[in-house]
Amino acid sequence: MNDEALRRIAEALERLSPAPLGAPDFDAAEAFVWHVAPDRLVPVPKVSRVDLGLLVGIDRSRDTLLENTLQFARGLPANNALLWGARGMGKSSLVKAVHAEALRQGHHLRMVEIQREDLPSVSRLLALLRASSERFVLFCDDLSFSHDDQHYKSLKAVLDGGIEGRPDNVVFYATSNRRHLMPRDMIENERSSAIAPSEAVEEKVSLSDRFGLWLGFHPCSQDEFLAMIDGYCAAYGLKIAADRLRAEAIEWQATRGSRSGRVAWQFFTDLAGREGLRL
Repeated sequence: MNDEALRRIAEALERLSPAPLGAPDFDAAEAFVWHVAPDRLVPVPKVSRVDLGLLVGIDRSRDTLLENTLQFARGLPANNALLWGARGMGKSSLVKAVHAEALRQGHHLRMVEIQREDLPSVSRLLALLRASSERFVLFCDDLSFSHDDQHYKSLKAVLDGGIEGRPDNVVFYATSNRRHLMPRDMIENERSSAIAPSEAVEEKVSLSDRFGLWLGFHPCSQDEFLAMIDGYCAAYGLKIAADRLRAEAIEWQATRGSRSGRVAWQFFTDLAGREGLRL
């Protein structure tokens, strides 16, 4: 076997079993994104988020998650949190906003985002974070599982931590449109077709029970929708007649067929563009 063949074999083995990842410089950024193949934490120079005060209609969830986050940032016990419910109502925005508020209050808290498809690598990520003196919010956006999806088993390493336990310096926040992280029709199908229906469903459904906090998000009312837009106008200094603003906002949500924080922001973006306002 020649030297070139040996080199290719060595490179292939290294890809299969990469060298251990060294600890990154956690002072390089406020947030990081976890990537695999090879494992690495990539700094995020600027996190895309909105101010906490602009999140209207979710006061209870906002206050609960903020208090939990501040407890954790102060080194006190805190719960993992599942933010579930209506799409576009600010679940991921709230996670990023409370992280920003913790930073504003002087806490040295870092956020690490992990994609659902990378959950099988989470034990390697936790080992890296466990070795650090920093405190981390581990964040997974739009978390859900299909009928034959085995990624949920990897999530238990975050929620339960296995034999080592979840690192004391890590708390896990996830958002999902589903309260039980899997479609209701799939839950019912397993109940009706399995030999032991309760056992077939229990392992997946009970996954959401491992979150200490369940924060529900529900469709907003028209008054809340308009209040969101008023808040954006005030925050960005956009002056517009109240009756015109109300009429155009109602027409916008009617054409979209829904009301949510996301739709409110989309309307405001369109309005700001027409008014020549730079965001």
